[in-house]
Amino acid sequence: GTIHLFRKSQRSLVGKLTHEFRLVAADRRSWKILLFGAINLICIGFLLMWCSSTNSIALTAYTYLTIFDLFSLVTCLISYWVMMKKPSPVYSFGFERFEVLAVFASTVLAQLGALFILKESVERFLEQPEIHTGRLLVGTFVALFFNLFTMLSIKNKPFAYVSEAASTSWLQEHVADLSRSICGIIPGLSSIFLPRMNPFVLIDIAGALALCITYMLIEINNYFAVDTASAIAIALMTFGTMYPMSVYSGKVLLQTTPPHVIGQLDKLLREVSTLDGVLEVRNEHFWTLGFGTLAGSVHVRIRRDANEQMVLAHVTNRLYTLVSTLTVQIFKDDWIRPTLSSVPIANNILNLSDHHVIPMPSLKAADNVNPVTSTPAKPSSPPPEFSFNTPGKNVSPVILLNTQTKPYGLGFNHGSAPYGSVLSQGLGIPGMGAAQGFRTGFANVPSRYGTNTRGQPRP
Repeated sequence: GTIHLFRKSQRSLVGKLTHEFRLVAADRRSWKILLFGAINLICIGFLLMWCSSTNSIALTAYTYLTIFDLFSLVTCLISYWVMMKKPSPVYSFGFERFEVLAVFASTVLAQLGALFILKESVERFLEQPEIHTGRLLVGTFVALFFNLFTMLSIKNKPFAYVSEAASTSWLQEHVADLSRSICGIIPGLSSIFLPRMNPFVLIDIAGALALCITYMLIEINNYFAVDTASAIAIALMTFGTMYPMSVYSGKVLLQTTPPHVIGQLDKLLREVSTLDGVLEVRNEHFWTLGFGTLAGSVHVRIRRDANEQMVLAHVTNRLYTLVSTLTVQIFKDDWIRPTLSSVPIANNILNLSDHHVIPMPSLKAADNVNPVTSTPAKPSSPPPEFSFNTPGKNVSPVILLNTQTKPYGLGFNHGSAPYGSVLSQGLGIPGMGAAQGFRTGFANVPSRYGTNTRGQPRP
């Protein structure tokens, strides 16, 4: 094969990831996230050791929330990386869907951890081990402090958007009902508890409260089963909080249209259909490209005399208020004039038993015809602009005649007759049996006005 001396070597997957990580690390905004990530890893290591020494599954369930914080920090780094990258030929819409994928993966992994805790809790109900409370309360406050400090210090754009756009969890709904009752007594707390609390802060506080109750009950009554019950409660709260976010991010990955913008899109499409020159709007498809970014494509059929650029500008101006990434395809009306056939019609096309086809002389021989006995078309006359189902200029015309004679009840012989018989019977005189279907000009008729068929002058 051909040897390329200066061909650039292909990077491996690890090399590509290293290159992209260096690109993100070069931004000073990411240094803070990397610092929190390093502290998070140290905190997770200590918490896992304390979970093993205390033998508490409730503390393990709460430690999984700290692991979820690490996933959120990675998602925040991916968000910064997406802001640096520009669309490429492979990713023509950009890299915003990587944010959605990171949020979906983080929430799904948190739910898997909750299911693992539920499975371990069921096994512990059958054989409950002894719980040591020496470092249980210390681990609880360390995890609570770090989780709250991470959530409130790092501005995580993807998770902030998902927490507001996704539906509320059952924990948020119950806390909202309780908050309304408290705010009815103390109105000053409405700015904190209403309209709804941050789901991540809420689950951190609720999990720490469950661990404090566990610590007190074990210290007072040595009731070790409460640790398993607290683990189940924390796992259910984790699953209930992450599930709406997984559903929302999953719908974005499936390129579905957000329900809250369907009404606005229908209104804009109705406005577009009423624009001057627009005949039809069809094949419209709108989907969520990323968090807060809507993409769409639409086909617009316009009149043949409409200005394509003008219609495109008006359509884009109407839809761009809601759809940031828009593709509009303009095409004119596909109405076409009927094609004129240049081939003589065959006899078997009509398939009518009472008709037959009589070929007529071509139009080129019309100059040799006596103008007294025929009315040829003027060669200088232009063809009609619109001709529907009529033979063209180069097509031999045909006449369809009915061979059956229909008596009219007057005793006259109707139908086609030869020229001689017509002249012998008298042409143009009522009641003389003139033939129908022919013009009244023949070569044997005298050209002088005021004479009858017998050549006698009229009185």
